[in-house]
Amino acid sequence: MKTLRLVLGDQLTRSLSSLADCDPARDVVLMVEVAAEATYVRHHKQKIALVFSAMRHFAESLRGEGITVDYVTLDDPANAGSFEGELRRAIQRHKPDAIVVTEPGEWRVWQMMLEWRESLAVPVEIRADDRFVATRDEFAAWAKGRKTYRMEFFYREMRRKTGLLMEGDAPVGGQWNFDAENRKSLPAGYRPPRRLRFAPDAITREVLALVERRFPDHFGDLEPFGWPVTRREALEALDHFIAVALEGFGDFQDAMKKGEDFLHHALISPALNIGLLTPMEICRAAERAYLEGRAPLNAVEGFIRQVIGWREFVRGLYWNEMPDYAETNALAANRALPDFYWTGETDLACLKECITATKRNAYAHHIQRLMVTGNFALLAGIAPREIEEWYLLVYADAFEWVELPNVHGMVMFADGGLLASKPYAASGAYINRMSDYCDGCRYDPDVKSGPKACPFNPLYWNFLIENEKTLAGNPRMAMPYRNLARFSPERRAEIRREATAFLDKVAPKRG
Repeated sequence: MKTLRLVLGDQLTRSLSSLADCDPARDVVLMVEVAAEATYVRHHKQKIALVFSAMRHFAESLRGEGITVDYVTLDDPANAGSFEGELRRAIQRHKPDAIVVTEPGEWRVWQMMLEWRESLAVPVEIRADDRFVATRDEFAAWAKGRKTYRMEFFYREMRRKTGLLMEGDAPVGGQWNFDAENRKSLPAGYRPPRRLRFAPDAITREVLALVERRFPDHFGDLEPFGWPVTRREALEALDHFIAVALEGFGDFQDAMKKGEDFLHHALISPALNIGLLTPMEICRAAERAYLEGRAPLNAVEGFIRQVIGWREFVRGLYWNEMPDYAETNALAANRALPDFYWTGETDLACLKECITATKRNAYAHHIQRLMVTGNFALLAGIAPREIEEWYLLVYADAFEWVELPNVHGMVMFADGGLLASKPYAASGAYINRMSDYCDGCRYDPDVKSGPKACPFNPLYWNFLIENEKTLAGNPRMAMPYRNLARFSPERRAEIRREATAFLDKVAPKRG
């Protein structure tokens, strides 16, 4: 039986379920660069280049095994521009008896696959994606009957299942979570490690030229491009992180510094999310570093928690709650996204730093995303759909299954607390404590009102006022609401005026 095996751009893993029983003598692997996928949001140029280059390299590695790969480039004049169109053309070329695919990461593509079973002339088998620690069914069983989901309890189940950092039934070190030790700011004069980047080879240079030609108006800088695009480079990036950055990852994972885009972060999430690495192999590598005395427990536990805890958790939530999840808006946020999210042109030094770095790298680390760009969007009451689209398109590691729960639930609290126990709202004091961004900014985080006041300060209190009916009963918001209760009516009115004036000033100029 001849089988056509479709491999998507975020499925570049040799052990992929749809490739498991591939017969090089009869089967054909189909890979296509689809215009619809590159443009359903206007993805960062580097994100498109990463996926297309990695796809082309993966196709070459399969050919090196003797597997027939039918690869359709974006600039092929006959390219239909959609998955279904290319499947139809491939069926005509190869006359397969069946099509095999691995379930996709995104709901909209899952709906496409289900439709293919009805619309295509040959049977379509959809196999589970077994590259994750938890299956969709396992998460659904864990979540059944829960009104809210909490990552910490799910994470403990994943530790037990994998045995990572476990001594029998107990966690190594006597506790599950060392997050309290992972919140240090960088000391004065601290010099973070130099990070590994990869020079584009001939295939990548060809893709960069294609992206510049086809998507000149998309967000972001195309070069310098330094992401790993092959399995070998991804493993090298992992080894580099373990060797030079993991040791300080725990202490400084929440820190931010001007001019330092990467600090101690792993920089492997783009490779992981397109399949060049797998979650268990990177967690085992980190665990080995701890067992061999090369990295402290708080760093290794914190890293492993992000992978088998948070990453698995948001994936499970996504599939358990879609498609209705994306439509919720618990705080009734409806303001438009300011133009500076696209340009980086703002007087707020923290936002300018994070957005310009995002334009430059298609990357920002999790605290920049959550507590700077995300915190502002939350406080400003930006419509969830607008900020979610921004996150989906600007980051190289963003695919909807991981982006949507993080932004919708964690950043915007739009799910009303299903994912997070409270909104992650903060004034300028937090950013000042965890970074040097405030140094030299025209605004002062210690000033509470007036033209010198950091806008995060009135926006923070205005957020509490605007959402008082919804949030005042949240136990984790008790302290800020006790503080707000001490404000006089005049002080509340002043906060409202200043916040409204600022939001009016940064509202996008449209029409």
